Amino acid sequence: MFNIINEDCPSYLSDFLFHLKVVKARSERTVEAYYIDIRTFLRYVKLSNKLVPPETPLCEITIKEVPIELLQNFTLNNAYEFLYYASSDLENTTTTRARKTSAIKQFFNFLNKKAGLLKSNPIVDLEIPAVKNKLPKYLSLENSIELLAKVDGAFTERNYCILTLFLNCGMRLSELVGLNFRDISFDNLTMRLLGKGNKERIIYMNDACVSAIKNYLKVRPVVVKEQNALFLSKRNTRISKRRVQQIVEESLLAAGLENEGITTHKLRHTAATLMYQHGNVDPLVLKEILGHKSIATTEIYTHLSNENMKKAANSSPLANVKKITKAKNDDE
Repeated sequence: MFNIINEDCPSYLSDFLFHLKVVKARSERTVEAYYIDIRTFLRYVKLSNKLVPPETPLCEITIKEVPIELLQNFTLNNAYEFLYYASSDLENTTTTRARKTSAIKQFFNFLNKKAGLLKSNPIVDLEIPAVKNKLPKYLSLENSIELLAKVDGAFTERNYCILTLFLNCGMRLSELVGLNFRDISFDNLTMRLLGKGNKERIIYMNDACVSAIKNYLKVRPVVVKEQNALFLSKRNTRISKRRVQQIVEESLLAAGLENEGITTHKLRHTAATLMYQHGNVDPLVLKEILGHKSIATTEIYTHLSNENMKKAANSSPLANVKKITKAKNDDE
């Protein structure tokens, strides 16, 4: 677990991370990501202000002693210089620079409005680099069926159940690992998930999910230590995120799909895409199923469907056949 009060953090950064964790209810992983991005930024601040020798590797620069005065004197132009440094020296992609920009904007906003350490926010007008939206990768319906058909081994029922829930419910990895017995209701055919920001949501289980869970429960060991956890490891402890990722990787390999660029998270994309394309699920309903905060996030699947229709139209053997216009006869 990430330690918010990191030994290398100046007090104002520790306060910001604590605010993210407690007030904003951000996950440990998200808080750690903010810490890493802001640590890079504060290292650059020390380097650009010549508080360390210019040849000092960035990764060796400590940030504990970065004075708040350096941020109080920071300018919008300094922020753009940092982004240029991230691009040229750190070779950050546009996506990475956009993430760093968002992190430091929230950081400065906190220092100004919450902590009162800055009289004004010097980077309030800092623009986030435009990131080109990429359509998510996903498995086709045929490939999804093949993936489920190839599940085998000592823990077949468990692994089959895991893949079934991913492909039918579109849940996140953390949501699946955190499932407990009490989250499953066979009477109501519902499942309770604990999503981002500790927000709960209820989703409905179809026949495939119910069948897979019941078949798994027939062989699941009865243990006292982890009596609440739905999915267990071979050591009879709650299954880890990494082990679930390995199960997905092994299953993709068995199905001959290891080179398709599919990860555990891509199975979530697969579930959403199949529900939208084959089930005609309304985007607003899909938003609730996936636990998206904004409909804009869900709309990527409608864009994906439109892109597929465009490709289908262009793949027609008549796509390039055009009417031949005859030249006018001089006698006409």
